[in-house]
This record gives sequence, structure tokens and C-alpha cells, in this order.
Amino acid sequence: MTLNPTSPPSAPPFAWAPVCALRDILPGLGVCALVEGQQVAVFNIGGQVYAVGNRDPFTGANVMSRGLTGSYTRGDVSRVKVTSPLLKHAFDLETGESLDDPTVQLPTYAVRIEGGDVWIGSAV
Repeated sequence: MTLNPTSPPSAPPFAWAPVCALRDILPGLGVCALVEGQQVAVFNIGGQVYAVGNRDPFTGANVMSRGLTGSYTRGDVSRVKVTSPLLKHAFDLETGESLDDPTVQLPTYAVRIEGGDVWIGSAV
């Protein structure tokens, strides 16, 4: 889905693009959206929405929105992850950091829910 960015009133440092209604993303699953020419994987995990780049940095394929989501523990903190459907590399959904190779990372995007719609922010 390609949408032209607009700015909701509460979002100064980003160009915000509406991508879909929150109800359109099934819990635990992802969808792909095109924001500012970039494919973005958007996930709904327990009502919390995360957005990362859709391109798997290990294979170059745009498949992260089809990845499996889950949780892992770092220290005493439970965190959420997505695992690529191709080579099964896992990434932290908050930071984009690879759990297999700390030198690799997915880009992350700001997310807002306004009026039941998901907005993705990209740096201006």
C-alpha cells in the first residue's frame, strides 16, 4: 500500500504516513507498507505496534513482514522479536538489532496510533 505522507498535528520531527487501520493487522502478524519509497514491515504484538525495514539484511529479500514473531529474554527483561522466514535470523523489534550478529540491524521506524489508524514516521 503506497500512501502520500501527511502530518497529524502531534508529530513534528517526522513525515508521517497513514498505512492501515490497527484492526487490519492481526495480533502476532505483520503487514508490509510502502513509506517514502521504502518497504516497512509493521507488526501488532499484543496491541503494541512495531515497524522495521522489510528487507532481510542477510538475504536481501523483502520478507520480514512474513516473519514469525515471539519473545526472548535479555537480562531480566522480556523483549519481542521477529524471525526471518528464510534463514531464520532473529531481530529485536524495538531496536532492529540482529540477535545472531550484533553488527547487523534492521532500520526501525516511529509508530503512532491515531483514531485507530497506524501511522509510520520517517525522518524528515
